[in-house]
Amino acid sequence: MDLTPYVDHLRRELAVAADASGDEARALAERLSAPLESAARLTLLNVLSAAMSDVTRELAPGSVDVRLRGLDPEFVVTPPPVPEPVREEREAVAAPVAAPPAAEADDGTMVRINLRLPAHLKGRAEGAAAAEGLSVNAWLVRAVSVALDGGGRASASGGRGKDSGGRGFTGWVR
Repeated sequence: MDLTPYVDHLRRELAVAADASGDEARALAERLSAPLESAARLTLLNVLSAAMSDVTRELAPGSVDVRLRGLDPEFVVTPPPVPEPVREEREAVAAPVAAPPAAEADDGTMVRINLRLPAHLKGRAEGAAAAEGLSVNAWLVRAVSVALDGGGRASASGGRGKDSGGRGFTGWVR
């Protein structure tokens, strides 16, 4: 930001005031304009810094800094971080996932992990697993697989067929 127009305006105002008072006042104004320029620039810089401090408070956690480059201040804006979009919980449990591709098929090795869920999530996970005809463990394995493998989703039947009697069938085929 170039402060020169503002400082020049101050000089002109001082010269107009001095012209009204005669030659001695005009000479004094000319002698004072150089020291007043530094004071005016410092005052304007202080005003800008105070204003940007107020803006930073409103912009938090972002910020606006005033830096002096040569004789002129410049503004450096650091925007607040953009939050990642949050999927609604309904979307996270709405559709079941397909079986892993053959290349990533389970080699049979199982490991145990303890997972502590808030009661309201445990109930929802149990409900979602029951709706798909899966155990909570199998449902959680699918949910983790989807989360780690990029979220590929299967059809509403979860990759399992339904016969006309409404009975489901499960299993893996290679």
